[in-house]
Amino acid sequence: MPKRLVLSMALLSLASAAFAVDPAIKKQLEKLDPATRLEQSCDTEAMSRINKDKTGFSPDKVIAYTFKDPVLTEDRLEAPGAVFRSKGDWYHLSYSCITGPKHINVRELQYEIGKKVPKDKWTKYYLYD
Repeated sequence: MPKRLVLSMALLSLASAAFAVDPAIKKQLEKLDPATRLEQSCDTEAMSRINKDKTGFSPDKVIAYTFKDPVLTEDRLEAPGAVFRSKGDWYHLSYSCITGPKHINVRELQYEIGKKVPKDKWTKYYLYD
């Protein structure tokens, strides 16, 4: 399993309210290289926000790079090919995220939820139950 998937699962169990970083998450994020820290912070915040915004989804996983590589610039991550898992199904996700200079605190997040990913496509994109 890729390192960032394992880490993402670990961070998932520590997810907290939008824009607030739990001290345990902060400690884990500080151990990562800056690019991975930016991605993990944004993935965790996207998951939290989708849940908090009462979309009807209950995300337990976000992956920024499933359908298209994310674009990282300084304190910003553009993830047009992301996905998230909710209640056992995967959904397309696009998001834009801006963090502080240490890539821990998310300052801005905009997201758009897309269509459900058909289950017969999961294997091709390394998605799982």
